[in-house]
Amino acid sequence: MQHPSMSPVMQPQPAARKRLRHYSGAWAKADVIAGVTVAAVVIPKALAYATVAGLPIQVGLYTAFLPMVIYAFLGTSRPLSVSTSATLAILTASALGRVVPDGNLAALTTAVATLTALVGVTLLLASVLRLGFVANFISDPVLTGFKAGVAVVIVVDQLPKLLGIHFPKGSIAHSVYEIVVGLPHLSIATFAVGAACIGILVVFERFWPKAPAPLIAVAAGIGSVVIFNLSSHGVELVGKIPTGLPSLTLPDLSMIRELWPAAVGIALMSFTETIAAGRAFVGDDEPIPTANRELLATGFANLGGAFLGAMPGGGGTTQTAVNRLVGARTQVAELVTATVTLCTMLVLAPFIALMPHATLAAVVIVYSIGLIKPAEFRAILSIRRTEFVWAMAAVVGVVFLGTLQGIVIAIAVSLLALAHQVSDPALYVLVRKPGTTLFRPASPEHADDETIDGLLLLHPEGRVFFVNAARLGAKMSQLISQVAPRIVVIDLSAVFDLEYTALKMLIAAEKKARESGREIWLAGMAPEVLHVVRNSSLNNALGPGRMFARLEDAVTKFEASAEKQSSP
Repeated sequence: MQHPSMSPVMQPQPAARKRLRHYSGAWAKADVIAGVTVAAVVIPKALAYATVAGLPIQVGLYTAFLPMVIYAFLGTSRPLSVSTSATLAILTASALGRVVPDGNLAALTTAVATLTALVGVTLLLASVLRLGFVANFISDPVLTGFKAGVAVVIVVDQLPKLLGIHFPKGSIAHSVYEIVVGLPHLSIATFAVGAACIGILVVFERFWPKAPAPLIAVAAGIGSVVIFNLSSHGVELVGKIPTGLPSLTLPDLSMIRELWPAAVGIALMSFTETIAAGRAFVGDDEPIPTANRELLATGFANLGGAFLGAMPGGGGTTQTAVNRLVGARTQVAELVTATVTLCTMLVLAPFIALMPHATLAAVVIVYSIGLIKPAEFRAILSIRRTEFVWAMAAVVGVVFLGTLQGIVIAIAVSLLALAHQVSDPALYVLVRKPGTTLFRPASPEHADDETIDGLLLLHPEGRVFFVNAARLGAKMSQLISQVAPRIVVIDLSAVFDLEYTALKMLIAAEKKARESGREIWLAGMAPEVLHVVRNSSLNNALGPGRMFARLEDAVTKFEASAEKQSSP
């Protein structure tokens, strides 16, 4: 058991390490099968995402190696598979494009090591400061829009490789124009390879979801090059890949100033994807991943990977889903995946060199399109139109302003959404179900519910503080003016905090009501709210006769008083 004074960040025995120390041989078969299967998914995708980031293809292998090993010993999620993702790749491309605009290979190698190290340090610092809750600042609708925007950017970026056309990079509008203009000049052979790979991926994902579809597509691409000598028909290949272990790469401190803003954004997105994937696939008998421990694990994973030239990484939804579906029991499955990646670096690099760029583009496009979820947009629209607008704002921000700016927009829109929600708290008029003591919000569905003459029951919800006190007061005043009751009972059972500004508003409302011959009663106060009222002038103004533990007590007193007054 963890000592009470020991921070979870400094806990010496993380769940993953305990699991590995008490490993059962009965789990080995399932973990080995899952690890090899996931490797067949992870490796082709990692290679493809390296090209999305504008990096040499072998960087994808480095990213799928050491970060996985580190996370296996430090993480709290059993099925989570760690490498990189389409979102992180495009964010990395944007960051590196600003620091190394000419694409110089040596400068790119140093820059990506620096960026990945900064991402790792940012995640570690967030873990120490216990900032795991920060990921919650991006709402689900905004995150849905952000990922859809990233998918659009990636697909537009990869289409030229799929079609075999070339043009200088520019804005997304420029790229779309150049693609349309270049369609008559596309390479038939290149497009055929890409289309075939897309077909393989779609068919296998649809009918055999457990099969390693990316590996099958990559194998088919390489096989077609060998059999049909496609390079002689204009199909561009990946080309020579260094064989062996990656060399030590040191970050460049002079690049920190330029890269740290991007690193913070990438770290936030890495953590958001990691915790989402980890929580989405947790088993019934498994603990929910701990946010601050995940920050620590992914922080060290990125920091360690940086020295091998890896790009920023985190937990991947697709590969984690495969890991879980195939039957992974522990993080040993991820160690197996890392071992297969290592073997690929040492032995299989010459075969990967024969892979067509169109094959990688096909892998990226298929899995990036999966980030666009029309069903989620429809669900958001059907529930709340405002949040649909926020989601679309995130899409537009990413597509037209850039991915890094899109993160800022996503956070800003989420915070504005939060501000909007808290600035307009819910306020209900309560009525009584006939023949019962059940009070509920007035609704057309319960048209026969009872109102009580001379009594208005108001039920605010949430925290009442300086942001929303004036708005809540205005809504209450409007209802009081419409009903003109003798007594207003404010049921505070759903209010968990009453801040000073809100208390002043309530004091002023009570005074105004008293001067107009009306009374305000309070009911159902939580201990914290009652404490605030007790220590204010409102306590003396109301007295014990106008404060009640339950709403029912207030209504009972009012009805008894009304009955007494009506008696001869």
